[in-house]
Amino acid sequence: MKVFTGHNDRANTAISIRSGIIGPNNRTAPEAASRPSEAEITAFLADPSSYPERPERVEVIETHAARIFLAGEDVLKIKKHVRLPYLDFTTLAAREATLARELELNWPAAPDIYLGIKRITRETGGGLAFDGAGETVEFALHMRRFAQEDVLSHAAVDGRIDRPLAKAIADVVFAAHEAAPVVREADGIARFDKIISDVAEACGESRDAQIQSRRATFADLARAHLDRVRPLLAERARAGFRRRCHGDLHLGNMVLWHGQPLPFDALEFDEDLATIDVLYDLAFLIMDLDHRELRPRANDVLNRYLWRADARNLDGLAAFPLFLTLRAGIRTMVDLHRIAGADTSLPDVLADAQRYLEQALQYLAPARPALIAVGGLSGSGKSTLAEALASAIGVAPGAIHLRSDLERKKLFQIGETERLPDEAYARTVTQKVYAMLNQKAASVLATGYAVIVDAVHSAPEERAAVERVAQEHAAPFLGLWLDAPGTVLKDRVTKRKGDASDATADVVTQQLAYDLGDITWHRLDASQPFEETCAKAATLIEALSHAGAKEI
Repeated sequence: MKVFTGHNDRANTAISIRSGIIGPNNRTAPEAASRPSEAEITAFLADPSSYPERPERVEVIETHAARIFLAGEDVLKIKKHVRLPYLDFTTLAAREATLARELELNWPAAPDIYLGIKRITRETGGGLAFDGAGETVEFALHMRRFAQEDVLSHAAVDGRIDRPLAKAIADVVFAAHEAAPVVREADGIARFDKIISDVAEACGESRDAQIQSRRATFADLARAHLDRVRPLLAERARAGFRRRCHGDLHLGNMVLWHGQPLPFDALEFDEDLATIDVLYDLAFLIMDLDHRELRPRANDVLNRYLWRADARNLDGLAAFPLFLTLRAGIRTMVDLHRIAGADTSLPDVLADAQRYLEQALQYLAPARPALIAVGGLSGSGKSTLAEALASAIGVAPGAIHLRSDLERKKLFQIGETERLPDEAYARTVTQKVYAMLNQKAASVLATGYAVIVDAVHSAPEERAAVERVAQEHAAPFLGLWLDAPGTVLKDRVTKRKGDASDATADVVTQQLAYDLGDITWHRLDASQPFEETCAKAATLIEALSHAGAKEI
């Protein structure tokens, strides 16, 4: 028998990926009544004496389709012998292939975590062993253990997902999508039809009256939205936005590894389920943050991702409410399947299913998009205010925040905090940046999402141009102008670190000499405590939501 060593396991992994064979000794017992029961395998893996390192104890984690054993520094994961509408692990061959695929998908990004495949064998004396000489009766994925508090679902409970971490999460997801294989052979739309039917069926079979009563509403709203965006989804598939993604991208499948967020446990049992639109992959993460009452962080993730990604993803926002709905619907279905398969009542799981279903319906509730423009000289706090307001505006997870500083950096293809040369701020360049902002704002409004345009807007024609965008889309408009004394502005820009703005005290001095013209936007004193400025702005936005198409 082998002890747990990442080196040997990786050698076996290479054999597995090339030829489909797991390890040098791949004798596999036939499916027969003599195969050990799940209970026997579970007892073996839960027993500390089964492991060469003899850990003090083994913790067992149950999911709907797997059991995970935490043994000292090692983790063993096996698939349950279950058949569900979307997977079938009832044969050893299926479990073997699924674990091999899971290793293949996750090892490139996380080689320190995914170490290989272990065989569980039946030895001559009748006992079970790891990688023994006997017949293989089960397979287990071998992983390196990480602290459970570093899983982002735990970090969310502890309040540790702040704005910087949310942006880092978005960066990691964007990089994964950029590297993901493009699949243009089909558009995957039929899968959405099936998901709607499966969720509706699970709701209909539930014994809970509240869930049953919502079944038809869910199906009707989801199918109507799907019908509206079918051409968009097909076009996005042709354009390369349908890729082999993670597929199960929620906070429970991301971990802080060496201080950076890292996805793990990519969906491995169904290629169709994971070959999806990149925004549908992202939607699971956004929905999960929202479910955990972290909508501001969900808004941060979405806005960061959209800034990094191809601008055509702004058009894809038209399908995003549906994507969020289906993700919440799937979680409802998983909870209901768990309840149906349990021997006892699970009131907490039922309550969670009810919350997911209500969340799914809320995503499809109609909302009129608005355009909020935030202007003011450098250091007035435009971006800070826009970030604070965005998550409370419009459909989930809130308004799309377009920032001139970021658009300028993207135009020149440099990082967020890299400094641009002075010529990047020439008037012609600035005009181009403002044109990009307004074009993107128009694209966002057309999808039904609200938008915040954050730029200095010092020239009257710049303010008039952004107002016209709202008028052309019959969208309510609110202009906010932030005022502050020059000394305050200069102090703020001097103290800024790690920000996209390149403004300095000298830049503020130049701006103070501008002829701003007649400012008709709502003027807010940005030198007062931020909470007061934010509260006043929020009050104006609330009034806007009640004013219909009128400008205020």
